[in-house]
Amino acid sequence: VQLQASGGGTVQAGGSLRLACVVSGITVSRGAYAWYRQAPGQQRELVAGITHGGITNYLDSVKGRFTISKDNAQNSVTLQMNNLKPEDTALYFCQYRTIWGRGTQVTVSS
Repeated sequence: VQLQASGGGTVQAGGSLRLACVVSGITVSRGAYAWYRQAPGQQRELVAGITHGGITNYLDSVKGRFTISKDNAQNSVTLQMNNLKPEDTALYFCQYRTIWGRGTQVTVSS
């Protein structure tokens, strides 16, 4: 299984970005996935997760702003991020079990 994340960039506060994690080697509908992030000098933290059955959970600080979902047609897991804040700036990673994709950088300017 391999994970390929993309969609990061630089936006102003209040803007939006959509991250995609393309999954190869397994059908995305079968597994549980998560997005994590790590800011400089900080520990990696769980941002959002989605189970095999589609149940989602979120970091408190992103609830109501971020949405995780599976795109079966693209065999990917997406993270829609709205109303971004400077504190969302971090390297974002997708995860499946013990497998991690390469990070994609999100930078939010004030």
